[in-house]
Amino acid sequence: MSSIVRSRAMITRAIDRHTVEEIADGALVQEHGVIVAIGRFDEIRKRYPDLPVIGSGNEIMLPGFVNAHHHVGLTPVQLGSRDMPLELWWITRMVFRDLDLYLDTLYSAFEMIASGVTTVQHLHGWIPGTLDELLLKSNQVLSAYQDIGMRASYCYTVRDQNRLVYQSDQDLIASLPGELQGSMRNWFARFKTSLDDNMEQFRRLYAEHNAKRRIKIQLAPANLHWCSDRALTMFSDLSRKHDVPIHMHVLETAYQKAYAKKRGGGTALDYLERFDLVNSRLTIGHGVWLSEREIDRVAEAGVCICHNCSSNFRLRSGIAPLNRFEARGINTAIGMDEAGINDDRDMLQEMRLVLRAHRTPGMVDDDVPTTAQVFRMATIGGARTTPFGETIGTLEVGKAADLVLIDFNQIAWPYLDQATPLIDAVVQRAKTEGVKLTMCDGEVLYQDGEFTRLDRKEILGRLHDVLQRPLTAAELERRQLSAALLPHIRKFYADYIDTSRHEPFYRMNSRV
Repeated sequence: MSSIVRSRAMITRAIDRHTVEEIADGALVQEHGVIVAIGRFDEIRKRYPDLPVIGSGNEIMLPGFVNAHHHVGLTPVQLGSRDMPLELWWITRMVFRDLDLYLDTLYSAFEMIASGVTTVQHLHGWIPGTLDELLLKSNQVLSAYQDIGMRASYCYTVRDQNRLVYQSDQDLIASLPGELQGSMRNWFARFKTSLDDNMEQFRRLYAEHNAKRRIKIQLAPANLHWCSDRALTMFSDLSRKHDVPIHMHVLETAYQKAYAKKRGGGTALDYLERFDLVNSRLTIGHGVWLSEREIDRVAEAGVCICHNCSSNFRLRSGIAPLNRFEARGINTAIGMDEAGINDDRDMLQEMRLVLRAHRTPGMVDDDVPTTAQVFRMATIGGARTTPFGETIGTLEVGKAADLVLIDFNQIAWPYLDQATPLIDAVVQRAKTEGVKLTMCDGEVLYQDGEFTRLDRKEILGRLHDVLQRPLTAAELERRQLSAALLPHIRKFYADYIDTSRHEPFYRMNSRV
């Protein structure tokens, strides 16, 4: 179906880090999910007098946002895993319930769409079972996105070694007291897929889904410590063969930086270079502990970086050197990871956090994030990390009709100075209650607080009911194992690095 979408003003794209393109009283025409015309509403209306009009004319129109790094539905806090340093947090995640992944995926999809997100990079992982069971679970996630209507790029985060700490599974088991070794073996034994199975999983999902308009499949070696040399070789070959992006957690913590040196004698990026993985198909998730030399190499190779600001704060990973990434012209995206700073998936809030977290001391304005820069990260920056690429992320003729309408009154009431740039007002003041409409591929998915395809109340009621059942014996065993393991894992990392020698985080964001 074709339609006109009108606005009080359109912010179509970021021109540079200080400037956006605006069209006052702007409108666009979409036909079958593709933008075919853009201009002022009165001109568009004359050209297309018979098309239905969406929007009251008092909203701000923007491209749909891209959550470029996402994992789960219910948050870890909801499932009993409190915020801890990342390496310990993996142990607390063992308490997670066995979830209905279809319902769980919809839970966070509702939150994303209600904050204007139209595309998500879903990094799935930690699924126990056989290849057939992994494919079933993967398709439950993909079915959820297809049913609610948003775009999703899906990848399964592969781990074929060192699955809980930065040493082999066998060495971890051997280091534990005898009474824990059997439970630990049982935990690892739940994961029955081989590396070859994981590659077959990608091939089957790619063949089944990648031609779809709103679903794409890409690759995700989980992290350097989680992947053997054989795995890195296979990922490099598959990415080149199918020309698909790779999204990889890299240098999220200082402990991972130390691991890379122990493993290869150099940096994490040096190690990935051995497998021809440092190229324009790679997106680095986090990149908090990249060195100056590595940042230069990332820029030179055209690698993207996904900045997960809330996660870095919550899991004590550090503050990513975003200002240095920007100074070197690296394409950056925004990801909300497991959950944002408010334990939800509110992209408007995440944009403000990115804007504020990197305001280093000094008088040079160009050293800190701008509203146009953060807007770019949440739109075209994120788009470029997915297989959807340049087809989304801006409002232009020929691009996908993915957009969000935000009520101007919510931003401006009771007063907004006329001299305030519109992009400043949107990024700094827009709230989810002001999101009037979210459209993906020309289809309205959310309007005036209601979802058009699914009943949110009914879906969340089903999710609630499923989780009221008593804990299973297996779930109870995992909880007991998690609590018993934690002191042993703390001991493993106690001398892994000397945290007293870290430079202050604010220095990491400064050019000097």
